[in-house]
Amino acid sequence: MHLLRPLLRPSLKWILAVTMLAVVAPRMAAAEALLVIEADSGKVLQADNATMPWYPASLSKLMTAYVTLAAVKQGRVSLDTLITVSPTAASQSPSKMGFRPGTQVTVDNALKMMLVKSANDMAVVLAEGIGGSVDGFAGMMNQTAQKLGMTQTSYVNPNGLPADGQITSARDMAILARAIIRDLPEYEYFVHIPSIRFGRRVTANFNKLIGRYPGADGFKTGFICASGYNLVASATRDGKRLIAVVLGASSGRMRAIRAAQLLDRGFTNNGLAWLKPSLGTVDNLVPIDASPPNLREEMCGGKHKRPASDEDQEDTVASAGSAGGGETNMNFFAAGLQAAMPKPSELLALPAAASEPVIVYTGPTKTGAALIAAAAADSEKMQPVKHGKRTRVVIKINKPDAETKGDLKGDAKSDGKAAAKPARHAAAKPDAAVAKPLANKPAAAAKPEKPAAAKPAAKPKAAGKPKSDAKPAS
Repeated sequence: MHLLRPLLRPSLKWILAVTMLAVVAPRMAAAEALLVIEADSGKVLQADNATMPWYPASLSKLMTAYVTLAAVKQGRVSLDTLITVSPTAASQSPSKMGFRPGTQVTVDNALKMMLVKSANDMAVVLAEGIGGSVDGFAGMMNQTAQKLGMTQTSYVNPNGLPADGQITSARDMAILARAIIRDLPEYEYFVHIPSIRFGRRVTANFNKLIGRYPGADGFKTGFICASGYNLVASATRDGKRLIAVVLGASSGRMRAIRAAQLLDRGFTNNGLAWLKPSLGTVDNLVPIDASPPNLREEMCGGKHKRPASDEDQEDTVASAGSAGGGETNMNFFAAGLQAAMPKPSELLALPAAASEPVIVYTGPTKTGAALIAAAAADSEKMQPVKHGKRTRVVIKINKPDAETKGDLKGDAKSDGKAAAKPARHAAAKPDAAVAKPLANKPAAAAKPEKPAAAKPAAKPKAAGKPKSDAKPAS
């Protein structure tokens, strides 16, 4: 026996090392859930915390889109059906379009605004238009989730704003993404629109992979303080389509980098894949019985000054250097064996591929000259407002839209509970409704204002006309 001890010692050390890794790895990966699968077969290529319950945030809008488009496909409504903005819809926290109650939009335009801008008000407009009420539509969402096998998912509202009982998992989000591809192929373009234009305001898709990552063709982002930054993404190469899910990333940039890393590994034909045990299909992943992690302190604590909605323009958190080495211990063996490839962080730092924004508008469906007129009319509803050296654009019908601050306020008192008094938040900061116009617009918008502003400033005492000069401003 003593002759075998020298041979056993290295083996025991190896077993001890692997055991320690198994203990440490889940702790280090606990702040994120990662999953990548084949869209056609559902085969799981990588899964970390894939069945950990999680707050879905705006990923809930994927189910809102699925239920709505299923109703369109069944002929119960059409994309041209007009639906009306209710006071409930108008009171939702940002991100939103900010239309006044009574404004009408088509199902088609509401879907585009919801999926590209992540507009919370449009999600409620669709819910009320299809299900009669938010509660009625949430019931439809839950019935659909059960039908699709999303056993870890429960919906309370159509937009993902914080609410008790609104839960999902990476596994269930991948199942939903597969269902959209399988059941609604004729409407799939809704989930990969690069940008939309309302009046003079252009909003790019918050999914940073669209227009940057080769073959990217879906789906949706999400964020509340409790969930962190979420993303369901897909891409197709050489006829092979993959779906990646990232939950709990540290920033909008990092969730895109994580998804790109997952997709890169999935597309790489690793010759050593046979060393990995089979993970089966996404439907067979075993759910974890646990409470969702609450990332409020990490995402929105006092030390973190970050946007709190999907309108995340922040590119500094988790820089390219840290992103490149941001592999979890669960996957570092496989990552080290892969061939070198372009860094996702470098790819995502590039500007998105040029594309023409899809025009969205209020009112009935329009085409041709009528569409051009509608876009012009919406532009007239927007007026340039000067703030220091910048010129921004305000939509007159867009009563307070707190853009990047509303989700933080709506979520600040909830810790996963229903958003509190969004209307009061909006009223408190009406100037936050401003949105940046196109890069080539501010100068043009500012020029006509400079001479007009200069004259009254030069003659306030001599001319004695402050009252008449002030009338247009009021």
